[in-house]
Amino acid sequence: MDAIDKKIVALLQEDASLSLAQIAHRVGLSQSPCWKRIQRLEKSGVILKRVALISPESIGMGLTVFVSIETGDHSSAWLSKFASTVTAMPEVMEFHRMAGDIDYMLRVAVPDMQAYDLFYKKLIDTMPLKNVTSRFSMERVKSTTAYPIVSDLKPVRKR
Repeated sequence: MDAIDKKIVALLQEDASLSLAQIAHRVGLSQSPCWKRIQRLEKSGVILKRVALISPESIGMGLTVFVSIETGDHSSAWLSKFASTVTAMPEVMEFHRMAGDIDYMLRVAVPDMQAYDLFYKKLIDTMPLKNVTSRFSMERVKSTTAYPIVSDLKPVRKR
């Protein structure tokens, strides 16, 4: 990715509803070459998709829970079954395999504690789990989907 590609990606991360004309103008290109760059970024997997971000509270999903999971089984067959089961649960917004003392981490969105209790019971009934720990978010202080786009910086030489 060159500097123009990075600008395009930064703009789209900030506001994917920008028109092609607006993006092209902001990066200093005409629309046709700008569109070709966006298509190339999509085909190469840099841009995965363009979505609308929704306020969870506005749709009744006001409780965020971070769920850490430890398992006694680390086989690929177990992981495959567990992954397919958990990814099918609509409450699970993110699912990570971790390094360290926790094997998996989930970010779960539910309307309230009662809904989380139902989710928790469904989760522990899926497969044998060694430990499940739930941490409830009191306040979302920062939430972003935009990754920092690092410029090509020249190294600073010490004298």
